[in-house]
Amino acid sequence: MNVQIVLFDGFDLLDAIAPYEVFTAAAMYSNEEITVELVSAEGARMVTSGVNPLKLQASSKLDLSRKGIILVPGASGPVNDNGPDSIPVKLKKASETELSNLLQEAIKKSDLLLSTVCGGSLILAMNGLLEGRHAVTHHMGMDLLSAANAIPVNARIVDDGDLVTGGGVTSGLDVALYLVERELGPRIALAVEQLFEYERRGTVWKAEGSAPKESQQKNPIEATREPSSVQANKNVNVQGKWDTTISTPIGKLSVILDITSEDGQIAGMAQQGEEIVPLDNPILEGNQLKWSMKVTKPMRLTLKFIVSIDGNKMYGEAKAGVLPSSKLTGHRIS
Repeated sequence: MNVQIVLFDGFDLLDAIAPYEVFTAAAMYSNEEITVELVSAEGARMVTSGVNPLKLQASSKLDLSRKGIILVPGASGPVNDNGPDSIPVKLKKASETELSNLLQEAIKKSDLLLSTVCGGSLILAMNGLLEGRHAVTHHMGMDLLSAANAIPVNARIVDDGDLVTGGGVTSGLDVALYLVERELGPRIALAVEQLFEYERRGTVWKAEGSAPKESQQKNPIEATREPSSVQANKNVNVQGKWDTTISTPIGKLSVILDITSEDGQIAGMAQQGEEIVPLDNPILEGNQLKWSMKVTKPMRLTLKFIVSIDGNKMYGEAKAGVLPSSKLTGHRIS
């Protein structure tokens, strides 16, 4: 069995090192040959972590021809800012490297098991690889999974077949021990637990068995959607074409909004380049217009907008989960 743990600039040390030790220990107890490597998308290099910033050596490039397990850690750093050291920016930068192409190919291969710890799930989500898939990440990123059209599950580990995801940082131990049990059996997993003097935490969730009655309701993490039929505020004119700019942490986006209001019903479309998408459930409250919208650039997300209308000017923000808010400004052009 081959295990490749992927390093990228800003990765979290514990996300990577805890599984590395678990798999290395499992190799001592197994008759099966097990290799454990630290790799990167670029090849052999020193990779700077997000902790102090300590460096680890990636021995080679991520190799998709080697069947086995690929594990993607999360990032380390501040959360609630737009700076280059923030976790959202580090994860986004990682998703824009060659790692993106490699993961898109990896998830298609039947002889590879893709696994993540903490924010590693968000790297997959940012590449549109978790759409319709059950997954978990750090609790602060669960709403971003929803925004990326994944199905967030509040569990320590989520097994979705060829995809196994884990929650917050310390779940790296649990993810790796579960993978050892899944691939090599419970006796070897128990031997590693006893060696580490660690007992696994939480439940491994699978889409199996009967669902409890309460879980048949809408996932509480997912945002509740207001009815689309909402009476418009007659004192605010939202109709027309609006030329807007959304300032994201990774650049500015130009978006044309085409909004109509008929018999109190608001509808609209948004155009970014050649892509045209509808405004979902637009609601006018006072002078604030709210809606959600699916986009594919700069990543696949469902953004939630709150904007204010002041005559022919529009200003507000777009938000997607743990990602920093993006400022929106615009004006009516027709």
